[in-house]
Amino acid sequence: MKIEIWSDVVCPWCYIGKRRIESALAEFAHAEEVEVHWRSYQLDPGAPTEPTERAAEMIARKYGQSVDGAKQMQDRVEAIAAEVGLIYRLSDTLHLNTVDAHRLIHLAHEQGGTDLQGQVKEALLAAYFTEARNVADHTVLREVAVGAGLDAGRVDEVLGSREFEADVHADIEQAQAYGATGVPFFVIDQKYGVSGAQPTEAFTQVLERAWSDAHPSIEMVGGGEECGPDGCAI
Repeated sequence: MKIEIWSDVVCPWCYIGKRRIESALAEFAHAEEVEVHWRSYQLDPGAPTEPTERAAEMIARKYGQSVDGAKQMQDRVEAIAAEVGLIYRLSDTLHLNTVDAHRLIHLAHEQGGTDLQGQVKEALLAAYFTEARNVADHTVLREVAVGAGLDAGRVDEVLGSREFEADVHADIEQAQAYGATGVPFFVIDQKYGVSGAQPTEAFTQVLERAWSDAHPSIEMVGGGEECGPDGCAI
């Protein structure tokens, strides 16, 4: 089974959704046969690579409310994040561009497949939400990526170029083709789509359904005489 997850490194619901589907997979009998592939999505492609304001200030401006009002919204999200074991520092987070972070996530997949990609994704989310670090800054990105297992030389090559940028845009276009209007957005076996950070129970249900579809069983009706490895019934 393959799960593709579109998300952004600065999306608070994406980290919460990650924890919830992880909880569902922890109880899923066939978890060892599930591949999780992270896909790129940018909530604000026009965000600055050199941030000048905090996320709360951007939210206030975008929705025409006070900064205090935006922080109250952040407080509510922080409370939900805490329910899944995440300690957010949203009041300290910056409004920034994530294209370079996404390019490193693609590098991780090239270098070590979905396992390493997942490690880098987790490290970047933690850096932004729990440490309030500037994940648009190349020095920070290098430290986080190398610390998560990426080759330092390749990280420098990617950050010094536009490598994987086309892959980032391709992911975004695919999400739009699926009809996604936001993230997190989950696609299971290219058949089932789940929008948003659904409760763990919802993920459990769709995992079971997708598995059953991919591994159909037959219903046994009645029984009669038959032969087997030990002989034939008489």
